[in-house]
Amino acid sequence: MTQTIEHQEAASRGVFHIHHDGKQVGEMTYSRTNPSLVVVDHTYVDPNLRGHGLAQQLQDAMVAWARETNNKVIPVCSYVKHQFERNPAIRDVLA
Repeated sequence: MTQTIEHQEAASRGVFHIHHDGKQVGEMTYSRTNPSLVVVDHTYVDPNLRGHGLAQQLQDAMVAWARETNNKVIPVCSYVKHQFERNPAIRDVLA
């Protein structure tokens, strides 16, 4: 599988999109509460592609971005909350 991840932010909303063979197949969205704090509120992966690690790739991209930009994260999305509970190595970006 060939995936690409793109990040976009406008006003106080942001999204990480994942594309498979040129088609958008998933996203992770957030809202910004201040210049260094985001609330991750939603993760979606095409049902036909679930179980292939796409949501994890979105999470990895979001965590890498948070580290690079010194943003802290409040996970509201159940998937993201669960990943932070499972993986202590990424908790450095938690608010």
